[in-house]
Parts: sequence; structure tokens; C-alpha cells
Amino acid sequence: MQGAGNDYIYIDCFRTPMDTHGDVHALARRMSDRHFGVGGDGMVLIMPSGSGDDVRMRMFNSDGSEAEMCGNASRCVAKYAYEHGIVNAKNFTLQTKSGTKNITVNIDLTGSVTSATVDMGEPSVLDSTAKIPGGHPYTSVSMGNPHCVIFVDDTDNAPVHSLGAEIENFTEVFPQKTNVEFAKIIDRQTIQMRVWERGAGETLACGTGACATLVAAVVNGLTDRKATLRLLGGDLVIEWNEDSNRILMTGPAEYAFEGVFSI
Repeated sequence: MQGAGNDYIYIDCFRTPMDTHGDVHALARRMSDRHFGVGGDGMVLIMPSGSGDDVRMRMFNSDGSEAEMCGNASRCVAKYAYEHGIVNAKNFTLQTKSGTKNITVNIDLTGSVTSATVDMGEPSVLDSTAKIPGGHPYTSVSMGNPHCVIFVDDTDNAPVHSLGAEIENFTEVFPQKTNVEFAKIIDRQTIQMRVWERGAGETLACGTGACATLVAAVVNGLTDRKATLRLLGGDLVIEWNEDSNRILMTGPAEYAFEGVFSI
């Protein structure tokens, strides 16, 4: 499935339990390989929660590292869970490594999920006074996972691959590594963005990165609290509610194909 072009391989662990059998990190690397595997930005396990939540997800990057949360993946999990009867309500809870997320699926007349809105929780704006490679001003934001947001005049020619990779691994400032967003302000309701994802490289979209970018834009006085984020793979609508301090993310979720992988 893919959400705004951010594509992951999803395994239904209600039918095929995976998390306690074998090396799931190695499996994520193998399946994510676009030449010798299925191909994807990573692998996501859709699982029973084992707690009071309706469903749980574990998310692995294409390099096999496990991430705390992925906004685009959470919408795809929501689509799968609703359409396959794992959940029956349009509003339900998703357990992630960064905490429980409340999700609302949006349904068309055929009963299919066309998009989903995820309560991404409260952001944390971190210290941005440390020096990073290139000496660029930046804003550091946590959405349960780390982000380094850099505002640029031109995203097409931004050094996403060179500088993104360097900043990702600059553990002097980001001990857990970091995602890196390069963002251009179009107007107060529109931001164009490219992202270098920790453990995956450049991807077509990043949900938590879009949320972090809006937060960085707001705290720097550049946009309103609700904006459309234009990513390479599509648009996400992000709103940072002033009263609750919580962020709502709305965007698409679509199937690509289904299959069986021999392990």
C-alpha cells in the first residue's frame, strides 16, 4: 500500500504472526529491496495490540531499523484494518512505539476507505542552537520520532541526498539519527517539501515529517496553523490545533498489490 507515494509492505499478523518468529529486521531489508525483494520504503506489521487498543503496528525502514511511528503507514493500516474487518468502527485506536494514535477513516459510497485522519499527538520543539553540517538554520521537532526542518528557496535543487544523509548521521546533535525535511513556503496555507527519511533515504512522502514541517513553519511565523503540504507523492493536510496542541493529519491510502512472499 502507499500513502502519498510513501510505500510499505504490510503483513497481516492476525493471519500470519511474524514479530516473534525469526529476524524481522532482516526480513524487512530483504522484502524492501526493490531489485531482489518486493520493493518498498519499509515493512509494516499489522498486529493484535495486546492492550486496550484496537490494533497495533510495528514499522521497519528499508535498512531494517525499527521506527517509532509513520503517519502515512498509519493511514494504510487504518484502511486495511477497516476493510478487512479487524475493526468495525470508523473511529479506532492504533498502538505504535510512540504511543496510541486515534484514527478516523473516511468512507465512500461503496464502503471503501478513501482517506484517513490521524491524531498525531502533541509535537515537541527541541533546541535548534547546535551547529549542523552546512551551517544551515534549522528547527528540530519531535513527533515521537526526530526531525530536522530546513527552510529553502528551491526544493528542486535542495541538497536532499548529500546534506540529508550527512545530517541524518550527525549523531553529535541527533544521537538517534534524524529525518531531514527541506521545505519551501509557498504561502501561509501551502508548503512544498522533500524529505530524507532516517533509515530509508529520500521518499516520496513522510507523514510525521509533514507534521514537523508545519510545526517548524508556525513557530517561525511563516504559515498559519493549517496548511497543505505538497510532497513528491501527493498532498497532506496538516492542522496544529491551538487549543489542544495536537496535530491532525489527513491524507490518502491506496492499495498497490497483494501477494505471497516465501521466507
